[in-house]
Formats: sequence, structure tokens, C-alpha cells
Amino acid sequence: MKDIWKIIKYSSSLKRYYVATAIFVVVIALLNQVPAFLFKFIVDGIVRNNAGHVVSAGFFEVMVGLLLAISLAITWLSNIQGYIGDMLGAKLNTLLSQRYYDHILQLPLEFYDNEITGVITSKLERSIVTISQLIQAFANNFIGFFLTSAITIGILAYYSWPVAVLLASLFPIYIWLTNKSSQSWQAKQKGINADTDYANGRFVESIGQIRVVKSFVQELAESRIFAGKRKAIEDQTQLQSKEWHKYDNLRRASLNGVFFLIYSYIVWQTFERHYGLGTFTLLIQLVTQAQFPLFASSFIVDSLQRAQAGSREYFAIMDQVPSIQDKEAASALKVPAGQVQYEKVDFAYGGGKAVLNDVTFTIEPGTKLALVGESGEGKTTISNLLLRFYETTGGSIKIDGSDIKTVSQASLRRNIGVVFQEPALFSGTITENITYGRDKWTKGEMEEAARAANAYDFIMKLPKGFNSQIGERGVKLSGGQKQRIAIARAIMKDAPILILDEATSSLDSKAEKEVQDALERLMQNRTTLIIAHRLSTIQNVDMIVGIRGGGVVEMGSPEELATKPDGIYAELLQLQTPTKANKAKLKQYDIARV
Repeated sequence: MKDIWKIIKYSSSLKRYYVATAIFVVVIALLNQVPAFLFKFIVDGIVRNNAGHVVSAGFFEVMVGLLLAISLAITWLSNIQGYIGDMLGAKLNTLLSQRYYDHILQLPLEFYDNEITGVITSKLERSIVTISQLIQAFANNFIGFFLTSAITIGILAYYSWPVAVLLASLFPIYIWLTNKSSQSWQAKQKGINADTDYANGRFVESIGQIRVVKSFVQELAESRIFAGKRKAIEDQTQLQSKEWHKYDNLRRASLNGVFFLIYSYIVWQTFERHYGLGTFTLLIQLVTQAQFPLFASSFIVDSLQRAQAGSREYFAIMDQVPSIQDKEAASALKVPAGQVQYEKVDFAYGGGKAVLNDVTFTIEPGTKLALVGESGEGKTTISNLLLRFYETTGGSIKIDGSDIKTVSQASLRRNIGVVFQEPALFSGTITENITYGRDKWTKGEMEEAARAANAYDFIMKLPKGFNSQIGERGVKLSGGQKQRIAIARAIMKDAPILILDEATSSLDSKAEKEVQDALERLMQNRTTLIIAHRLSTIQNVDMIVGIRGGGVVEMGSPEELATKPDGIYAELLQLQTPTKANKAKLKQYDIARV
């Protein structure tokens, strides 16, 4: 129950629904006891009348009328309670989902490096659905069941303490058996959840990469992977179900046995004339009334176990503290010039092997600096550190003299525009993608950004122009078109500092030229950090920084480094001769020939 209590405390903003539910539960539970007493009065009246004592017909009419009134009241109040429970479930679902989404948005990229997208969504769906369903069921049924049982035992204790003791004895027996079954159930559920997450994660990945799947004719292979995990889930569920029903048989058998003793005792005491027929009717009614909640508790336990597993997964995510946080009272970054300084920067992923060592260089305001080096040397990591996607393990990064760790992450990222190697677009319209992240804008500003990105002409040729839907990840656009939309988005942001992970080598010559022209306009008057993929881009920058072994091995202008013996840039120039060996070496640098 501590997991349920944790959920209730976590959702304290919904307390008025919890309070309203509690009130209705108490009222309905009390009303549920009334019919048993009315039947007692009716039976006693009949016995007295048959014994020669005159009982008026009006008495029985009132009793029957009260039965109808109580039944109607219970029906009406139960439906109001049900409505409140439904709203509680819906609002709890929204609250938990929103907090989960808000929280994972605050987690650093390190979290996403270790998680599959489908797993994140699978955990969200499973945990929140099970939690909200349980709370809704608690509000609509479970609490009423338990309260009814407690009140019934109290009344029984007044009329017949042996019956009350027998009924109460079920609870410790039931709790003990439930605890045993829960341990077995939870152990197997952990494996089921892991396989479910993998299956769902692979499902999302394969759908997202459907072109790769189809082009490599891997539909059957992906289907087999999914089927294998689903079979593993079935096998574990079979074992889990066998264990659960084994314990449920013991639970129900204990209930059957205790109720047999209770009924036998009531019948015997009535036969011995210790109870009158009215009391007999009352006790049978009360015991029968308590029987249903106890038998239904198997369903309660099943729901509770699922919710416990779901809540633990949910809070395992929610309890993760973002490793990158703003300092208390962090100031907003101001960028009057745009100078970027890396000073003795060290970095290692997750405390592992060092990726960067003593990286030091400066990008002067309004200039372009290109990082060159073989793939995997840390070029992208350097740009990620500037955005504080990861935290440096040593040294500092400063913008116009301000250490980026001392300013708010939001203000830092507002001042940095990014064009990624893969143009990351959202489903929706071209307008929504170009203006993404810009709260206030005019149509003229958007169109001007599109023109500067060489995107305006192709946009206007589309059936709905800027209102055209581009599909998931921009699937309806060509590679060059997507990149120009991404460039227009960066132009609309109008940040003084730019990170450019250039990627044009896969485009045809016309699209490549249009994208390059757009990039040149984007870089004007901006401090630009370039992860270059074309030698022509490197040749046109103000400064080149060569990275090897996680450290800076050369630094200078293209003219200075062109003559440096054994330098990375000089080697790239020599590799422009189109030989097979040179092409292979350029591929290691992820560089396209001029």
C-alpha cells in the first residue's frame, strides 16, 4: 500500500477528488448496511404477526418503501461517485503523463544515450495506465469494498462476536497468502516488462527506419525479433499465471472454509433458538454482503500488483536528478560580441575513458572556426559541450568572458543556433518548422528567412506553400529541401553564435550549391563553430583546429596549416588526388573532396 500512498501524496493537487470520493464511499458503505436491518425488521414483523401480534400493513409498506428509497439512493450516489472516480482517473493520467514528459525533457542527453525511445514511451504507457486505472478502481470500488467489510464486522461483533472473529480471521490469512503471491508475481513481471520494453522499442525503431528495413529486405527478420520477444513474454506470463492462480486457489479455499464455518454457526445458533429469524436474516445478509468484497479482492490484488510494478518504474524515472542543472540564481547570458573560449577542457562519458584532454582554443567574434579530425576524435562532443548537452569534467567554456556553467541553460541555448548534420524536422507544416522556437514573428520575417535559406522558391511550388504538411521527420521533402528548411529555422532564431554540423556530400551538385549558398548567408556576422564535411568549407574559414587523440594537435589559418608538415589539414589537401586510397582516407575524416 505504500506505493499507492506515494501516488496519492504525489498527486495531492487532486485532493478535492480524493476527499469527495472518501465522503461518498463512507455514505454508500453505511447505506449498504441499511437493507439488512430493514429485512430483519420485516422478518421480525412477519414472525410477530404470525404469532398473533397484530402488525399493520402500513409497517411493511414503510419498510418496503425504505428498501426502494435506499436502493435508489445507493444507485444515484454510486453513479456520482463513479463520475468523480472517472474524472480522478483522467486527471491523474494527465498529471502523471505531463510530469513524466516535463521531467524527461529536463534530463540530459546522457539519459537518452542509454535508453531506446520505444522503451521510454512503453514505460510511460504501462506505468501511467496501470496507476490511473488502479486509483480509479480504488475510488469506484475497492475502498467501498474494504470499508463495507470493516463496518460489517463491527455490526456482526455487536450481534455475534464469534461470527465477527471468524470473518476477521480471513484478513491475516489473506494478507499472508497475498504477500507470498506478490513476491513471485513481481519477480516474473520484471522480466516481462523488460521483454515488453525491448519489443516495443524495436517496433518503434523499425517503423521509424522503415525505408532501411524494406531496402535491406529485413521485414521477416524484424518480425522474428518481435515474435521472439512476444513468445518470451507469453512463456513468462504462463509461469506467472500458474503461480498466481495457485495462491488464488488457496485464498479462495480459505474464504470458502471460513464462510462454511460462519454459515454453519449461524444456522446452528438459530436452530438452538439463540437467534430469532430476524437476527438470522440480518446475520446472513451481513455475511453475504461481506462475502463479495472478499472474493473480489483477488481482482484487487491483481490490479494492485500491476500498479506497484508500474509505479516503481514511473518513480525510477521521476527520481532521476538531472546531472546538469542551473546554479541557484543563475544569470541570463548576454552576448555583446560573441567570443567563445575553450580553456583546458577535459571530458569523459559517464566517468569512462577520456574523450577530450586539455582542449584550448578561441573563436573570435564574427569569425568561423572549423574542427577537423578523423571520425570519433571528439569534434561533435566539443560542440555538444558548448550547448551544455554534457558537462565538462575539467576546464571551462566561456562566452564573452562568462563561464557557461554560471548562466541559465535556457539563455545559453537561446544565443546559439544549430544546424545538425541530419536535418531534424517535425511533422506538421513548413511554417511550424521554420518558426520553431520563435514565439513572436511576422510572415515577412518567415519569408525572408526562407529566401535567405534558398527555400522560398521550392516552398511556393508546393500545393499549399508554407502550409504544406511535410510528414514525419520531413519525409515528403528531399534531402536538400530538408536542410534548407533547417537553415531557415536557424536564420529565424537569429542567434549570435552558430554551430554548423555541415553535411552536403550526399546531395546532388545543384542542391549542394543551394545549401552552401544558404549556409554562407547564415554564417555572416556570426561566431561559427563548424564541424566540416567539405574541404571547400574548411578552406574558407578563419581558423582551423585539428583534433587527434582527444586533444588539439594544430591550430591556425588555412594558409598557415597548408604548409605545416604532417598536419591534418595539409594531409587533407594532399588527399584531393582522386585515388582509391585517398578516398578511403578521406572517409575516415568524413570529408568530401572539393
